[in-house]
Amino acid sequence: MSSKPKPTGEYAVGTKTFTVYNTRKEALDPKGLAMRQVPARIYYPIDKSSVEGLTRAHSISRSEALGIRKAFKIPLNYDKIEAKGENAAECYVDAPFIEGKKFPLIVFNHGLFSYIEGNSFLLIELASHGYVVLSVGHPREGAATDFDDGTYELADTSITFKMYKPYIPAVIALMKLMKLKGSFEEQAEAFYKCQDKYCEFHVKRVAEWITDTGIALDHARKEFAPILDLTGGIGAAGHSLGGAVAYALCQTDSDYCCGLNMDGGLFGRYEGMVMEKPFMQLSCHDNENVVTRAYIRHTAPAYKVLFRDMKHVSFSDMKYAIKSAAMAGKLDSALAHEYTCRCNLEFFDAYLKRIKAKPELKSDDVITVSELAPDIVPSES
Repeated sequence: MSSKPKPTGEYAVGTKTFTVYNTRKEALDPKGLAMRQVPARIYYPIDKSSVEGLTRAHSISRSEALGIRKAFKIPLNYDKIEAKGENAAECYVDAPFIEGKKFPLIVFNHGLFSYIEGNSFLLIELASHGYVVLSVGHPREGAATDFDDGTYELADTSITFKMYKPYIPAVIALMKLMKLKGSFEEQAEAFYKCQDKYCEFHVKRVAEWITDTGIALDHARKEFAPILDLTGGIGAAGHSLGGAVAYALCQTDSDYCCGLNMDGGLFGRYEGMVMEKPFMQLSCHDNENVVTRAYIRHTAPAYKVLFRDMKHVSFSDMKYAIKSAAMAGKLDSALAHEYTCRCNLEFFDAYLKRIKAKPELKSDDVITVSELAPDIVPSES
């Protein structure tokens, strides 16, 4: 995990964690006995002058390194990372708030088999530019999930074969979907036919993650009220399945004013629904055909940002740990980080802070940017 990027904003970044225990019965427990816990980490702006003597957070915990090794077969050695001094994050544990100052809130959900700090470089960057970011964890579905009592849960790897049923026909159907030509509407229709036939698990998990998110948000509203400015609404963001949650939150929850999805298939049920909030979709070429719902049936600005030479995992911190171009893509990790951060900042500066009319992004050698005109279709099959 070397060559970690440093935040570029005017603020240093503080961080705190919390866990809401025993929120409801754990649907993923085959015995139906376990209770679901909801952990979260919050990143927030602090004065740079206040960091002296404070402890820096870890970029990754021992359990998360173990979980990544088990889930992805990536040889992360926690002790070696610690010994090299490469595990100190660019944020400070329990740092004091800036008294009398409030900031807009972005709620972030990680991807399936990722972890709460799995997009920390991006979230720290956002906090350094004057946002509070709430990163929500999802036990059994994260590579590892740490709780405030010192316990943790590793991923339930049996989920891999529960995601698609029947598994082999589903994988074949999804591979065909990736190559499908046609309009945004035709691709979206094909995706939802595939979802309805093979991907009921994803649809149910989006709903469960929305519940997790609401529980974490309710706690954050109470505990972090002194630094939260919610007058203009809340921003939603996420990677992979977490990006699908961001889209769903913007469709169904009036508290959210805008959203951004990083390369997540838009699982969910949206028949007859119209997106009335600004939304930005970041994608790599591999997943273009599973996100086109973001480009249709909308009245608010919609943005399509396509990354060249990028793979799904490179929207997360793991791009710094994975050396294989087949897994992470050929795009330089520093460029992937820079452009991912730029897209997020431009979007939320426009539609959450409202300090500019719209995102100032242009197509170049790394990204292709399209602003899509409102597109309302009378009926959807």
